[in-house]
Amino acid sequence: MPRFKLTIEYDGTDLAGWQRQENGPSVQAALETAVEALTGERSQVSGAGRTDAGVHALGQVAHVDLARGWPGWKLRDALNAHLRDVPIVVLEASLAKADFDARRSATMRDYLYRIANRRAPPALDRGRAWHVRRNLDAKAMDAAAKVLLGRHDFSTFRDSQCQAKTPIRTLSRFDVIREGDEIRCKVAALSFLHRQVRSMVGTLAEVGAGKWNEQDLKSALEAKDRSRCGPVAPACGLYLARVDYPAQEK
Repeated sequence: MPRFKLTIEYDGTDLAGWQRQENGPSVQAALETAVEALTGERSQVSGAGRTDAGVHALGQVAHVDLARGWPGWKLRDALNAHLRDVPIVVLEASLAKADFDARRSATMRDYLYRIANRRAPPALDRGRAWHVRRNLDAKAMDAAAKVLLGRHDFSTFRDSQCQAKTPIRTLSRFDVIREGDEIRCKVAALSFLHRQVRSMVGTLAEVGAGKWNEQDLKSALEAKDRSRCGPVAPACGLYLARVDYPAQEK
């Protein structure tokens, strides 16, 4: 049975997240419905990351097993025809190795968090960026973010509902860059805890506002205590930007 790799883009504003669930429309459910409408098969679409409600994706990756082979371009276009009524698009579809697993084969996950840092609320990016009216010092945020790099116990930035077996994670990248009125936080790791990125970004915003300093952030990290976390940034600004795989899987 051929296995296909899908690269997916979606606007998560009105979606209940990646995973199929009872309380609202999900990305996984929409893709599985599209696959069934196209092929008549009930196939599970497995994603690289379980994004939360309201979180977007520029490069989510998934795999699905189908009964017969398809040219990648044809599968992509056919699935998109069945997805036209939802804010989900298959950017690429390609035949993968039989043992390719969108989640387990990944070597790195890159997230982008967007902050609209201006007095006026965003019009075009409403629901796609966190609007912060007070001026934030992006350079101070970037310097403090470097405290989080490396292997740490991230219990402070771990949601109370997180089901991960361990709070230990290794951050490979955390850059905070201002581009005009927008602050872009770029974070990379093999894996993240539940709401870890939003917890870290919300806390860094306190640094940018001058309420915290670099040492405050370091102390909060070392405390390994959820109560020491700053405010959690809203889901609307978070994007799963890309997922990397070994060269032979690309």
